[in-house]
Amino acid sequence: MADVLRHPQGHPRRSSRAPRGRTSAVIIALLVLAALLVPPAVQLDQQAVDLAHKLQPPSWSHPFGTDDVGRDLLLRCVYGLRISLLVGVVAALAATLVGTAVGAVAGALGGWSDRVVMRLVDTFSSVPHLLLGIFVVAMFRPGVWPVVASVALTHWLSTARIVRAEILSLRTRPYIDAAISGGASRWRVTVRHLLPGVLPQAGLAAVLMVPHAMWHESALSFLGLGLPSHRASLGNLVQGARGSLLAGDWWPTLFPGLLLIVATLAVAGLAGAWRERLSPRRRSELML
Repeated sequence: MADVLRHPQGHPRRSSRAPRGRTSAVIIALLVLAALLVPPAVQLDQQAVDLAHKLQPPSWSHPFGTDDVGRDLLLRCVYGLRISLLVGVVAALAATLVGTAVGAVAGALGGWSDRVVMRLVDTFSSVPHLLLGIFVVAMFRPGVWPVVASVALTHWLSTARIVRAEILSLRTRPYIDAAISGGASRWRVTVRHLLPGVLPQAGLAAVLMVPHAMWHESALSFLGLGLPSHRASLGNLVQGARGSLLAGDWWPTLFPGLLLIVATLAVAGLAGAWRERLSPRRRSELML
């Protein structure tokens, strides 16, 4: 079985990552399902305002309580999760594509091209992600796509390094030398042999980037530079609840923040299980 490892003395033992990965996958599936099945956004507009029931603590009728204008906080949290997941997934995919392209160019070409590209990566790495993200968002009006662009342009660096290192390792393999000796061009070798070899690592980098992108969006929204205030992302919900927290009403801040933490830990657990499956030691143990 895939989740059974063999102990050095010959006794099988079960990987601790496998149950954790399955649990994380179940949590992610439940969060995505809840985000997709949330009622239409019409229930989040001004018609849902009920000032007579504002800042009600959690109860059976409102499990997460109500916000400062009487709207159901559970509904807004689930809708905010949809927006945060959308930003996180799209931004992570965009950043992975950029990082994979840059890393592939640096690793496949080598020489001065590799040096120029990696100096560019080092230059971007010297600037704090949040500061660079604020600069990108400030050039556009608040919205989903400026936030996606901000995350994508600041989170491709680690993927580029990973892809470059993997391609440099693959270039030493015998089948690459055989392809070059057979007359294959550098472009054909890169597309047909090198890029397929880095896809698992690039996919893992994309999964790991999703929680980073969600936190980046939350930080920008908390600073008032992310999504518009009427878009109920998790970051906007936490930002809008600061006054309530100072007044002693804890639930408008707790539940959006807790939902963001749960989503982050679930993605991290799934990525950890994926990383273990990609490790050479793990693959060799599964073959025993």
